[in-house]
Amino acid sequence: MSVTIKNIFDQTVQKFPIKEAIYDVRRNIRYTYIQWNEQVNRLAAALQAEGVRKGDRVSTYLYNNEELATAFFACAKIGAIFNPINFRLMPEELAFILNDAAPKVVLFERELETNVAAVEKRFPETAFWYIDEDVPGYAKGYRQKLARISSKPDEVEVHEDDIYAIMYTSGTTGRPKGVIHLHKDMVKQAEILIEAMKYERSDIGLITAPMFHCAELHCSFLPRVQVGAANVILHQFHPKKVMELIESEGVTKFFAAPTMWNMLIQEKLEEYKFQSLKLGLYGAAPMAPSLVRACQEKLGIQFIQAYGMTEMGPAITLLLEEDQIRKAGSAGKACSDHEIIIARPNDEGPSDPEDMLEPGETGEILVKGPCIMQGYFQKDRETEKALYKGWYHSGDIGFLDEDGYLWVKDRVDDMIISGGENIYPREVEDTLYEHQGVLDCAVLGQPDDQWGETVTAFIVAKDPMLAESDLETWCKNSNSLANYKRPRRYIFCDELPRNASGKIQKFLLRKQLEENVDGKGLGNLL
Repeated sequence: MSVTIKNIFDQTVQKFPIKEAIYDVRRNIRYTYIQWNEQVNRLAAALQAEGVRKGDRVSTYLYNNEELATAFFACAKIGAIFNPINFRLMPEELAFILNDAAPKVVLFERELETNVAAVEKRFPETAFWYIDEDVPGYAKGYRQKLARISSKPDEVEVHEDDIYAIMYTSGTTGRPKGVIHLHKDMVKQAEILIEAMKYERSDIGLITAPMFHCAELHCSFLPRVQVGAANVILHQFHPKKVMELIESEGVTKFFAAPTMWNMLIQEKLEEYKFQSLKLGLYGAAPMAPSLVRACQEKLGIQFIQAYGMTEMGPAITLLLEEDQIRKAGSAGKACSDHEIIIARPNDEGPSDPEDMLEPGETGEILVKGPCIMQGYFQKDRETEKALYKGWYHSGDIGFLDEDGYLWVKDRVDDMIISGGENIYPREVEDTLYEHQGVLDCAVLGQPDDQWGETVTAFIVAKDPMLAESDLETWCKNSNSLANYKRPRRYIFCDELPRNASGKIQKFLLRKQLEENVDGKGLGNLL
């Protein structure tokens, strides 16, 4: 039987019509599933009235809100292709995606209006719908559109093999690429997370990570809707507000990137009641073992890690509760129906999946599974390379241990070669995170005439008195870091550049190093 995202939503509405579905905190709006279904139908019909047909793209350039959640299912009902855009993108970055995806309609909000105004004239064929009240002259009013629609959308046959979304990669190494996913891909992804997170209709989930990103959308939001749970939508992440909502709404489970969990445990936790919280999901970036332990101790909850990438839906491995300490630092085991192999890296082209390495040997992580992308939108050459011989080539370096657990060392592009030795930045970062004065850090290689590269560490200090000599002593005394892996340079800065999923954008750090060889002013530039 064909199962689509449309089916998932319709079945939940039928099963749990009067159960609370979503609460938009900023607008103070609560909808039961049957009330939300009315909004979804109105938007679907309004999009059809605008001329959106099956296969057309509909983009959202929004922070977290009810309108994005509604657009997600409205597109699914009429076979439109959902395209959520990173709200952190600046005008030229936004224009790149609008030019590539060519959406019929773009939903946007007040906080992002200046960016849209800077580029909208380049897209005369696109209708820009504004979700707030003060509608700019070039745009159409979202609320006015829905108010004029009283009928349900025209029936459209949507199949599991139809394209559900085009989701653009985070662009940590260059221009983002549009990842094509089918309905059946995300139905399977939701099923995997329902089982892992033990989602139930009684759960109250908090949406605090960006909804345009697949980690929140596919691993938390969609699975909760499928089981009839509630979703509390926070416009943007703020640690104090998150703690307040856990207490006031009785939040039971939610996803956050490691940097968010780290910010939460810096709050005065004794001021809040968070007994309702049972389970936390983290992913999108590695979490240092010391941070996992600190979160467990201070929040008193269990954690599950999901490792993956947009191209895989995203989750390909899960590190379950019982393994968080025993296998601390591991990404876990492959999700159901997924295969992972480690292949010998090939400098001249894609790694060959037939050139597999043994357990414990480090190489490129290749993945195959039911949630794998169909390819990159309008990029056949990149698709062929990424899916060489039917395996997704992740670009991540790691190994499988004897028990089948995956250990991610780093990105292929981030590996440091110093004096002929391979150094993986993550193991240096994990050692630095163990120091109580380090809040955040990133390690990368800096060109060196003698050694090829030397290890450089960017540090965000928790303790303003933290000095380079303290970290040098810490690394020298570490039992887990060889002498040649120690940073030879420390750069203190106010914050690290991260994308919306929490991944550090090391290409920006490299750019800063290139532009500031002596390192002066880096703290202000980042």
